[in-house]
Amino acid sequence: MKTSRLLLSLGLLSSVLRLGAAPVDSTISAVTVYTDRAVVTRTASVELAAGTTELVFANLPQALNERSLQVSGRGTAQALILDVSARQTFVDFTPNARVKELEDLLKGYGKQVRGLDDRTNLLNAQQASLDRMETAFFTAPTKDVPRPDLAQFTNSLNYLTEQKGKLATERAALDEQREELQNKINTAQQQLNELRGAGGKAFKTVTVRVSAPAAGSLDVALAYTVPGASWAPSYDARVLSTERAVALGYFGIVRQNTGEDWKNVMLTLSTARPGLGGAAPALGVWNLDVFNPIALRQKAEMEGRQNMMAKSVREMSAPAAMATGGLADMAAAPEEKDAEMASATIEAGATSASFKIAVASSIPSDNSPQKVPVTSAKFTATPEYNTTPKRLATAYLTTKVYNNSEFPLLAGAMNVFLDGTFVATSSLRTVMPGEKFDLALGADEGISVKHKRVTRFAEDTGLTNSGRRITYEYLITIQNNKKTAERVIVADQVPLSKNEKIVVKLLSPDAKDVKPTDEGLLKWSLDLKPGEKRELTVKFAVEFDKEVNVTGLEP
Repeated sequence: MKTSRLLLSLGLLSSVLRLGAAPVDSTISAVTVYTDRAVVTRTASVELAAGTTELVFANLPQALNERSLQVSGRGTAQALILDVSARQTFVDFTPNARVKELEDLLKGYGKQVRGLDDRTNLLNAQQASLDRMETAFFTAPTKDVPRPDLAQFTNSLNYLTEQKGKLATERAALDEQREELQNKINTAQQQLNELRGAGGKAFKTVTVRVSAPAAGSLDVALAYTVPGASWAPSYDARVLSTERAVALGYFGIVRQNTGEDWKNVMLTLSTARPGLGGAAPALGVWNLDVFNPIALRQKAEMEGRQNMMAKSVREMSAPAAMATGGLADMAAAPEEKDAEMASATIEAGATSASFKIAVASSIPSDNSPQKVPVTSAKFTATPEYNTTPKRLATAYLTTKVYNNSEFPLLAGAMNVFLDGTFVATSSLRTVMPGEKFDLALGADEGISVKHKRVTRFAEDTGLTNSGRRITYEYLITIQNNKKTAERVIVADQVPLSKNEKIVVKLLSPDAKDVKPTDEGLLKWSLDLKPGEKRELTVKFAVEFDKEVNVTGLEP
């Protein structure tokens, strides 16, 4: 392995000497993360001699998209960028240090497994020897082999018992060690499988050819697109009931497995989706024909090849962008205050938005989630409770909110806290700036809800008792146990008849107070004072002929 690395180094050195190239010591300074890829920007400062120089960026990720390469420069050299090229180099060692560490760890575990196997084989051989001794000991005596006396029999039996006990104990210890070792192997192998796609036995080298009329310095930036990176929005909604407000924390959950660790980089999260392409798909001709399985199979194969080609074109045409940013200024306050979340800077484009994270971030290339703050906002809330007691006797807090921030809120998971206590997990739909939306904030035990069936009464009807009537009555009880007045929206229902032989009559509530919808839904809007209790009655009758078998009725 050392020889291979030496040859590789010598090969790079000879290339540098032969072509007048300059190896570049670059660092990752900025990264723009999309939902399915990332644009990485490397920067370096070089000193150019007069003439043409090749700047070599080595050990870049194998999965780097060569068509996404972009180069820019600024300095005193007045350089002209001539061209950019990339090549792939295969090696017999693993250039990714993290992957190499796991590979070496698995090799060590493999040696330990072989050691346990060797010890098991030795124990098996000892067991076989003891079995042969036991068989010979209990074999009937012959003229040449007389029967042992009692002392010899006892000593031999004790020896066999002791040795077999030792073998059983050692086998149990080996089994325990093997199980523990296998768990370690499985863990390391799982980590290796996640990382291996980002850096196998190859890497890429990018060469930038520049020309300068005179010697000088040049700050170079190289940007390229790599797969294996993504981000998703996440929210923490903190309901401040006394203030009638919601404090919303907006975060980005970033993962990356690109083969490079991002250390102290300026991070930008983009809402653009380059994987969708640049234009809406075109409609083809919609034909009808006689079923022909051979022709359909040939058509499906052709469409599959066309889709694969289109996907390749989209992946190679991802946008490359350079991210910049700075540290947010923070002034010390003389008195104690709650810590505030750093807020990103938003740049709105024609079709997307980019969030420039306020502070430098470090994201390791191990696919672990990293939570970075995007922004925080405090919204005035108009709270109300929704409950469907028939399904679940619980009141759920919702609030109507107006997004008065400049940030679009993308659809994502949300943790809900009520006055500092975690109460639920929810989700948020995509909300644009200036848009109103409902925020589901979970169950609140401060509103008591009860639902019970009071009666089910069945009776015969008609002069000849040929009809049947079943009357149902339900009681819903809502009580506000909070110290503030609250609005509660209560939903229930009455059954709908799908047959003229079945008649449903609503007895309570009065249709003038609550009128059922076409779907049979009943809805009350209650404004409850602190401690106030309200009872709602739902009563209806179902009438039908006895010979009619009605489905859907509660027993």
